[in-house]
Amino acid sequence: METTELIGYRRSLKRKNYSNHTVENYLNILQHFITWVPVPLSEVTRQEVGAYVDHLLRKRRKPKTITCHLQTIRLFFDYLIDEEGMDLINPVTRVSIRLPKPLPRHLKDDQVGELFRIITDLRDRAMFLLMLRCGLRVEEVANLTIDAIEYQRRRLMVLNGKGGKDRVVYLSEDVCAALETYLKKRSSKSKGFFLVQKGLMTGKPISVRGIQKRIEYYARKSQVQVSCHQLRHTMATQLLNADAGLATIQDLLGHGQITTTQRYCQVSNLKVQRDYYQAIQIVMERTQLLEYD
Repeated sequence: METTELIGYRRSLKRKNYSNHTVENYLNILQHFITWVPVPLSEVTRQEVGAYVDHLLRKRRKPKTITCHLQTIRLFFDYLIDEEGMDLINPVTRVSIRLPKPLPRHLKDDQVGELFRIITDLRDRAMFLLMLRCGLRVEEVANLTIDAIEYQRRRLMVLNGKGGKDRVVYLSEDVCAALETYLKKRSSKSKGFFLVQKGLMTGKPISVRGIQKRIEYYARKSQVQVSCHQLRHTMATQLLNADAGLATIQDLLGHGQITTTQRYCQVSNLKVQRDYYQAIQIVMERTQLLEYD
């Protein structure tokens, strides 16, 4: 049962064009926090927030999950203060947990081959090629509609992506072929592009979790450790290694900050390797000339 504050917050998030997936995640976290905290929201202090972090740690939640909880609670208290006019001091200040910063993981070329060799289902092949070739997020694939694709111009419009942003991505030949082949097989008139193929939900748009379950199935079958997001990372790394500019990759992935894209420079960057050997060869030739003189 949602409290009055949560009902108001849901409306506020909807007005700000947050996706349904994000809204439900936020409200689930807040419901958990409100149920756990032993005092009314107006009496929550840094001490209660710190105790909540300890509670999540005891439940063996990962640092990234705990940070997500803290950010969600902080935004909720900002809403209570700024939009509801509550006389509060946001209690989620100077409460944090140190996060590890792992580099993005990507698939090697032979792993990509092993994975896609076993993906023979036309829908699944088209879904995962969109992530690998176009860098789409799993939510963006789940929300894709028939009219978002322009086959003649070989491009796709991602509407209301992360942060409510729209962007254009371009389609490789194998993606175009996979999308057209799957579409010919489909008989439904649904506007959603990728549909459930079995069970009670047959003909309905596939969910984010449904897509994730499919990649988990193929990961087990191929023995390739992979997730939907790793396909996106792989696309970025491959483009970088093929000398695509960072700004180009940033636009294609829909990153708000170039620093997010720059993290891919730290992962298997063949361009850096090529630039190094080319530059060091020039340095060595200059040095040899000086020694000769």
